[in-house]
Amino acid sequence: MIAGLVFGFLPLVIWLYLLLGRNQFWRLRERDSADAPPPPSHWPSVVAVVPARNEADVIGRSLGSLLAQDYAGEFRIVLVDDQSDDGTGDLARGFGDRRLTVLAGAPRPAGWTGKLWAMHQGAQHAADFRPEFLWFTDADIAHGPDNLSQLVARAEENGKVLVSLMARLSCKTAAEHFLIPAFVFFFDMLYPFGAVNDPSRRTAAAAGGCMLARRSALDRAGGIAAIRSQLIDDCALGRAMKRQGPIWLGLTNRAESLRPYQHLADIRKMVARSAYAQLGYSPLQLAGTMLGLILIYIAPVMTALFAWGISQMAGWAAWLIMAVMFLPILRFYRLSPIWAPTLPLVGAFYAAFTFESALLHWSGKGGMWKGRVQARADA
Repeated sequence: MIAGLVFGFLPLVIWLYLLLGRNQFWRLRERDSADAPPPPSHWPSVVAVVPARNEADVIGRSLGSLLAQDYAGEFRIVLVDDQSDDGTGDLARGFGDRRLTVLAGAPRPAGWTGKLWAMHQGAQHAADFRPEFLWFTDADIAHGPDNLSQLVARAEENGKVLVSLMARLSCKTAAEHFLIPAFVFFFDMLYPFGAVNDPSRRTAAAAGGCMLARRSALDRAGGIAAIRSQLIDDCALGRAMKRQGPIWLGLTNRAESLRPYQHLADIRKMVARSAYAQLGYSPLQLAGTMLGLILIYIAPVMTALFAWGISQMAGWAAWLIMAVMFLPILRFYRLSPIWAPTLPLVGAFYAAFTFESALLHWSGKGGMWKGRVQARADA
């Protein structure tokens, strides 16, 4: 009886809190298409910094989208070829555009993650141009021609020090339909965009594929070197920058990931690379997270299907609430509402990916990305 009440009603209480609290993150109100800021009176200078390692399959589209930006101010691009062995650097140099500089990345020093070391080198070189903003964008992101103008306009409104966009992820394959919308849903649940954008709240985050940083504020924060060892680098940068001033994070259709995830294993690797880092490499937090995920996602289904009476009703109610909350992100990715009831199963998969992330860390393979192990060895 007691177990039925706990596993029936406690998940319902949690889902009611998530439905009504946490800035109602699930409604996805923070979008760059909403409340578009007015153009600034002055268009500041910007340098895009692009860390690139083995991106030959997408670098043409990515760089092409940057060079096609319809921006009224001074704009340059610094691409850091992070010791690629697939010709990424040569393909980038082939553009032959005077606005584009291609740097050969130096070997990674101890204590740095690969991407942050590349970003640091790019930012150091960009400083020679004395830009007002640095635009950190991944080499597998394609941007609409007005994206930079919109980013700068939003940054200049109220003096924001960081404007970041959650790029639209690839969502074409069955594996992507099953797992990608939930990736954004879980990220927004963990870091509600509304709280991130509220200067009075401590919550801070960013999306690494597209981040426009005010250079003076970044310098005050200690630059990229201040977060050199962080595996979840975007959220670390968001925290560092929010201490300097207001930041903004939202969803967009103006930036699109060119990286497909053909199979479940591809998404599993992406999540397992950094999930345990999110938990601070703590076995205690891992155990709590596993129990919490079981309680939130698995218990409502089990009580709905196998309990009886009022506990069963509570299970069905919790399952219905989570399905309703999942609908806005499904609409954003233009997917059928039929996927909504699958959220508990998706949550179980992400729990498995998180546990695998811990196993990889314990075996010395944590943070594996493009041939590099980057998780902190002393964690």
